[in-house]
Amino acid sequence: MTQAFRLFWFSWLFNVKNLTTSGFFMLNATISPIFFATIAHYMFAGGTRPGSGLLYASLGAGMMGIWSSVLFGSGGLIQWQRWQGTLEYVIGVPPGLMQVVLPMTIATASIGIYSIASTLLWGWAIFDLQLDFVHPAWFVGALVASIVSLGLLGLVLSSTFVLLRNANSLANLLEYPVWLVTGLLIGLSLLPGWTRPISYILAPTWGIKALREAALGGDPAPAVAACLALGLVYFVIGHFTLGYFEVRARRSATLALR
Repeated sequence: MTQAFRLFWFSWLFNVKNLTTSGFFMLNATISPIFFATIAHYMFAGGTRPGSGLLYASLGAGMMGIWSSVLFGSGGLIQWQRWQGTLEYVIGVPPGLMQVVLPMTIATASIGIYSIASTLLWGWAIFDLQLDFVHPAWFVGALVASIVSLGLLGLVLSSTFVLLRNANSLANLLEYPVWLVTGLLIGLSLLPGWTRPISYILAPTWGIKALREAALGGDPAPAVAACLALGLVYFVIGHFTLGYFEVRARRSATLALR
């Protein structure tokens, strides 16, 4: 157990540092959410509750950055290992493939902390956003639960996108619809009823709900619990899909196929 934790910790730490040096990921994690937060700030500034509206928008923009990092970071994770010539080593090491890939996907979600921090600090510095959270301890817990659940969702993406010929195009296609259907841009009550089942099976829906209720007031516990429950479901799905990819690649001798 201690060895598994050490493997996870050092792998996660290494990958967070590695992703932090990437201009692409830092652009997605900091600059892009700030643009969306700025637009939302001006929209909410004319509302009836500008203070809470600005914080509501900032948190949504931050979660957008987390989703983008997971989508592109975890979705192309295995394919990038192939391009870099390290996939054989990743699979050949004594720990199981799940133990090696899981910290990588959690790391892509952890980069999203930059998104939350940058949007909140930008709103505070430029728009005089008041960072008075109603439940600060719950906010930290909700952020951790969101990162874990989205990282586990990234595990599913990494093990399924590699089997798709046009995975990069699919990743581009999924970014904006998920922003909409999970309530990051607008409230779920404004969306058609048929979108609700889709919203409820996606971690960003519950992650942003937990963050907003912790910051603005409410009971974030059910949303945090939903995040963790979905994370467990994603873990089970990812375990089987990742195993399927490994067996298929070994049988067909296409492990290093680029």
